[in-house]
Amino acid sequence: MRYLDYSRRFLATLFGFVLFGVVGVLFKLVLLPYTLNSTRGQLKRQLQARRLVGGIWYFFVRYLLVSGVLSVKFNGLEKLGRPGQLVLANHPSLLDVVLLISHEPRMNCIVKKDLLNHLAMKSPILATGYIPNDESMEMLEEVDAVLKGGQSLLVFPEGTRTGWDGQVKLNRGAVSIGLRSATVITPVVIKMTPPNFKKGQPWYKIPSRKVHYEINVGEDIDPQSWLAEKPLPIAARRLNAYLQDYFIRETT
Repeated sequence: MRYLDYSRRFLATLFGFVLFGVVGVLFKLVLLPYTLNSTRGQLKRQLQARRLVGGIWYFFVRYLLVSGVLSVKFNGLEKLGRPGQLVLANHPSLLDVVLLISHEPRMNCIVKKDLLNHLAMKSPILATGYIPNDESMEMLEEVDAVLKGGQSLLVFPEGTRTGWDGQVKLNRGAVSIGLRSATVITPVVIKMTPPNFKKGQPWYKIPSRKVHYEINVGEDIDPQSWLAEKPLPIAARRLNAYLQDYFIRETT
C-alpha cells in the first residue's frame, strides 16, 4: 500500500508540473488583451487579470488536493486583501505564491525579475501588474504608489525559498517598505511537513508521505507604533528582528 501511494503521488506530481506548464503557455492567449496593450497604471484591468490568474491557480490547487499531492489548511485568509496592506510571508516552497494568490487574487506581488524569462509566467506578471524585483529606485517608487494607492501587496522578505535547515532569514528592505508606505503589516506563516518543492530540488524527489501545508495569517502590525519613538532605520532593524524571531518561532 505504501508503494502504491508513493507511485500515485509521483505520477500526480509529474502530471501537475506538466499541467502547470502547458496550461500556463496556453493561458498566454487568454491574457493577450492585457499583454498586447499594457495594463501599467490601469488598476481596473490589472484586477481583472488577477482574477483570471487567481482562478486558474485555484483550479490547479484543487487538482493538487484531489490528486493527493498535498493537503492544506488555511486560517485567517479573510484578513488579507485590505487597502494599503503589506503581507509578509515566509517562503518554504515553490507553491507558496500559488496557494496564497489562488485564494486572494486581488493582492499585488513582488516577484523575481528572472520570472520574466519564464514562458508560463511572463504573461501573468505583465497582465497583473506584479512588480519584478530589480532593487531599483523606480521599483521602490512603484511599491510606494501601489500601497498608498490602496492595493495590498504580497512580499516574501527572505528573497528566496527557505533552506532545508528551516531557518528564516529576512531582508530588511521589505520591512522598510512596510514602515514607509503601508497602512498595516500582516505576517503570514506557511508551515509544511514534510519539506518539499525546495529550491534546487528535482520534481521527482517527492517525500515518503503526502505534503501538508498550514497557512496562518498573523495579527496586524501598526507601522506607526514602531515609528513613534524611533527613526525609520532603527525601527526597521528592530521590526525585522522581531519578525524574524516570530517566523522562526511559528515554523518550528
